[in-house]
Amino acid sequence: MKKYFYEFLKGIIKENPTFVLVLGLCPTLAVSVSVINGIGMGIAATFVLLGSNVIISLIKNIIPARIRIPCFIVVIATFVTITEMTMKAYSPALNRALGIYVPLIVVNCIVLGRAEAYAQRQTVLKSLFDGLGMGVGFTLALILISGIREALGSGKFLGYTLTPRYEPAFVLGLPSGALLVIGLLLGFFNVLKNRKE
Repeated sequence: MKKYFYEFLKGIIKENPTFVLVLGLCPTLAVSVSVINGIGMGIAATFVLLGSNVIISLIKNIIPARIRIPCFIVVIATFVTITEMTMKAYSPALNRALGIYVPLIVVNCIVLGRAEAYAQRQTVLKSLFDGLGMGVGFTLALILISGIREALGSGKFLGYTLTPRYEPAFVLGLPSGALLVIGLLLGFFNVLKNRKE
């Protein structure tokens, strides 16, 4: 059980997709304007990671090597379609806010990278915990980035005004503000990592 817990924690800390592997920055930049959007995208990506990792690990031995990437994309696209249809049915406002970035999970380098680098080589249970850990790590990164951007960029958090006298830094609501926040957080985590070593 300890090895599975390590696979889960690895995606949150040691191999965090956003802050360590620096993957999936396109949706991170686009949807991290509010915490609700960050949580929605994180849950969608986690579901796709979890489902595709498990299925790819199950069928890895019957897929011919020369067509593995197209097969992986079909599996991933199936879970993205399920996610998108569920989101349209039960949370149309969130679906509109996330826009094209939900269907683009199909080509998200986090999902395809985990299928290629991990799920096709590991057991189903290890792949499940890896997908879950990577998804939770991505979600936590999105929450942190979008929390900073929403609080400082609009003076609100989860739709509530923090203080009426605060003058928001509107640049943080722009894509350049997302790059600034991500860059500062990457620098901060690198300093922590270097001090630890």
